[in-house]
Amino acid sequence: MNNEKRCLGCGVILQDENVLQEGYTNSLENDICQRCFRMKNYGEYQMVTKSNEEYLDILREVGKTKDLVLYVTDLLNLEKDIEKIREIIPNKMILVLNKKDVLPKSVKETKLIKYLEDKNVFFEEVIVISANKNLNIDYLLKRIKYYQTSKNVYVVGHTNSGKSSLINKLIKNYSDKTQELTMSPLPSTTLNTIVIEINDYLTLIDTPGLVENGSLLNHVDEKMIKKISPTKEIKPRTYQLRKNQSLIIENLVRIDYVEGDKNSFTLFISNNLKVKRLLNLVNNDELKDLNKVTYNVKYDEDLVISGLGFVKIVNKGVINIYINKDIDTFMRKSLI
Repeated sequence: MNNEKRCLGCGVILQDENVLQEGYTNSLENDICQRCFRMKNYGEYQMVTKSNEEYLDILREVGKTKDLVLYVTDLLNLEKDIEKIREIIPNKMILVLNKKDVLPKSVKETKLIKYLEDKNVFFEEVIVISANKNLNIDYLLKRIKYYQTSKNVYVVGHTNSGKSSLINKLIKNYSDKTQELTMSPLPSTTLNTIVIEINDYLTLIDTPGLVENGSLLNHVDEKMIKKISPTKEIKPRTYQLRKNQSLIIENLVRIDYVEGDKNSFTLFISNNLKVKRLLNLVNNDELKDLNKVTYNVKYDEDLVISGLGFVKIVNKGVINIYINKDIDTFMRKSLI
């Protein structure tokens, strides 16, 4: 139906008939649904469960166009299989590394870009930004102009990567529009594609965020999600651990150092999270009822905990991780 009106906050079709269904508003004169209104004005969040297959169908449609794509990712939570997007979308693509503001200022952009380039995944360009702090947004716009194949530019990425923050910044900086996308640190904020005309030569099309099923964000309550999601520069916390010592982050994860010489563990996680150090693993079973994963750590590797951040480990050794069985963890070459 051509007369269907979509929510300017999340892209869902507005309806005034069923308060329990997505897109409900008490008046079709409104521009946003009740869910977005309450999220924006009261910080309330109503979970909407969609399958990744629905999101992937939308991305496959993007892949049928010749339009430029911005692939936005969160520097603190880089996806393990960042190249997977290329299997779905063959278009020209700029990789946008967002949230530079939450990493320590000492981390150089050039190092982050080289890290991604060394993974041998082809992107037209890798650009480090902070939508929150307006870092490199002008440069990003110049490169969008350079690579554009039409007015339309699609914005894709996982949930909580900062897609909506970036689009809102582009609207504010380069458009006279007052439209603003709904932003939230919670999954499934954008429910359908949203078309935003920035100016005469640029129309952005926001897509729903792919849900990282193994992300910690999908397995904790709203209060903890806000605690996990950093809003300011992270202060890395370094612990020197000997064999049979341990770190516990909140009640979320336990990291036991079970084999190796004295080692350095640096945590890149939200400043709001409490970390406890155990000096002796004997007779301490805290969190040991969780699923155990063992890693043989090489020199200069990161332990990545999806949705939480990462732990830089300097020397080789053996660690045991105790965590919810549905949360993904993996080792990678050190990002920083």
